[in-house]
Amino acid sequence: MNWIRVIHEDEAEGELADVYQQIAKKRGKLSNIMRIQSLAPQAMQAHLDLYLEVMFSKGGLSRAERELVAVVVSMENGCEYCTLHHAAALEAWWKDADRVARLRRDPATAELSPREAALVEYALGLTREPAALTEGDLAPLRSAGLTDEEVLQANMITAYFNFVNRIAEGLGVEAPPEEVEGYRY
Repeated sequence: MNWIRVIHEDEAEGELADVYQQIAKKRGKLSNIMRIQSLAPQAMQAHLDLYLEVMFSKGGLSRAERELVAVVVSMENGCEYCTLHHAAALEAWWKDADRVARLRRDPATAELSPREAALVEYALGLTREPAALTEGDLAPLRSAGLTDEEVLQANMITAYFNFVNRIAEGLGVEAPPEEVEGYRY
């Protein structure tokens, strides 16, 4: 249950109602992670814009790679809400529920390509000890063929999920099954 007051769709007016409609149109439905931000519709809009840019923009990392980063960061942070949501999205891209389950148990067992393994290693390092990273930590990404644009995307997606995991965990956002299903990937 949410730990703060939330304005639901049937109560929303003005700017909040507009943002809710935009989210439902773009994503298929309104998520609890957006709903928890209902007291700050301008911040919600900025959050939505950032999410759509880092996860759905053209070029660079594939959608599956983006979801892979989302899952491992969320798992590392213990964020069940984002782990469930993005594991479902990753399953839609990988089309392999068993592989996603193995990733969730231990990324080393998920038959990751060298590129995927480098992304996971970088995302986990940045999540665990951001101040400890050096330029040398980019070497595995570059060896796996990532461009500077893709390295930046991996960095931004990792940072974004560290941000959103803290919204979910810090405000009691839940992910019941009906909440996780039915999104456009």
